[in-house]
Amino acid sequence: MKIVIAPDSFKESLSAIEVANIIKNGFLNVYPQAEYFLIPVADGGEGTVDAMVDALNGNKITVSITDPLGEKGFAFYGISGDGQTAVIEMASASGLERVPVSKRDAKITTSYGTGELIKDALDKGCKKFIIGIGGSATNDGGAGMLQALGVKLLNKYGNQIGYGGISLSELDKIDISEIDHRIKDCDFEVACDVTNPLTGENGASFIFGPQKGASLADVHLLDKNLKHFAQIIKNSFNIDIESTPGTGAAGGMGAALLAFMNAKLKPGIEIITETLNLDRLISNADLVITGEGRLDYQSINGKVPVGVARIAQKYQKPVIAIVGSLGDKAETIYPYGINAMFSILSKVATLSEVLEPAVARANLFQTSTNIALTLKLGNTLK
Repeated sequence: MKIVIAPDSFKESLSAIEVANIIKNGFLNVYPQAEYFLIPVADGGEGTVDAMVDALNGNKITVSITDPLGEKGFAFYGISGDGQTAVIEMASASGLERVPVSKRDAKITTSYGTGELIKDALDKGCKKFIIGIGGSATNDGGAGMLQALGVKLLNKYGNQIGYGGISLSELDKIDISEIDHRIKDCDFEVACDVTNPLTGENGASFIFGPQKGASLADVHLLDKNLKHFAQIIKNSFNIDIESTPGTGAAGGMGAALLAFMNAKLKPGIEIITETLNLDRLISNADLVITGEGRLDYQSINGKVPVGVARIAQKYQKPVIAIVGSLGDKAETIYPYGINAMFSILSKVATLSEVLEPAVARANLFQTSTNIALTLKLGNTLK
C-alpha cells in the first residue's frame, strides 16, 4: 500500500514536516509494510519556506536586510537542494509582524528588504523564484523591492525618491537601465490568493491599508499615489497594471512583480503542489492523508487540505484529513474530495493547552493510530 501524507502545519504548534512524521508513525504501528511518501505542503503564506525546504532537500538562508521601517535586521528564505529554486516569504523581510503596533504607518513602510532577499538568491545562482506575498507591512507598490534590485525611481530633479508609498507622489521617471540583468533569465511565480486590483475601493490601499496603520486620509493619499505609479508605468512601458486582479496584493507588490519581472500570479496552493510534483505522487497512491490546524467552510478558498483533495479527486483516490479542530460548516468540504475528517482533540481543553507542542504531538499520534486501526478493521469486515 502506498500512502501519501501531505499536510500543512498546525500553526503555532507543529510544523508541516512534524505533522507528516507523526501521522506516519501512527500508521506504522498498524501498517508497517506500507510505503510512505511525506510531502509537507503550504499555501504560499507562513510556513512555505519551511515546507518547501523540507520537501526539496534544501536549506534556509539568513540574510541581513532592510526592514519595513528602514532599519537593519535579518530575514530568511529557502533554496532547493539543486540550488535552482528560491522560496521567499515576503513577510520574513517586509512583514507586518516586524513592525510594532505603535509604529505601524503604511505611508512609510518599504518592501526594500524583499528585494534584498531576491538579490541574494540571484547571487547564489537561483533561476526560479517562488514568492509568497502575504502578511506584508507595506503599501509602496513594490517600489522598495525594485530599488533594491537596481531600478531608479527618480523625482523631477533626477534623485531617487524615498521609502514608502507616500514618496510615490514625487515619482517622475522610472529608469530600469541598471535593473539586475539576471532577472530576465529567471522565472517568477507569485503565490497570490487575493484578486484585488491595485487601486480603487477594492484596491491595495482601501482594503489592506488600515490594518497596516493607515488612517482614512492616508488611504486616499496612498491610493492616489499608487494610481500615479501605475500611470507612469503605463506611459513608460505600455504595461497597464492598475486593474489587473492580484496587483493589489501586499500593498501593490503584485503589480511590481508583474510589471518588472514578468511574474505569474497564481493561487499559492497551485504553485506549491506543482513544484512538489504532488500530482504524480497522488496518482500512484492508494491513500492520501492531509491536514492542518483547522478545517471549516472557508478552507475551500486555497487551503492545503482542499488543494490536496482536489488533486486526489482527479484520480479517484481516497482522502483523509486529520486536523486540529473542525470548525463551522466543515461538512461543506466533502464535495471537494475529502472523504473523512478527524479532529485530534480528545477532551475539552483551552486553546493554549491544545497548542502546546507536546500535547499536539500526543493527540495527533493517537488519532492517527486510531484511524489506521479503523481502516484495518474495515478491511476485515468486507
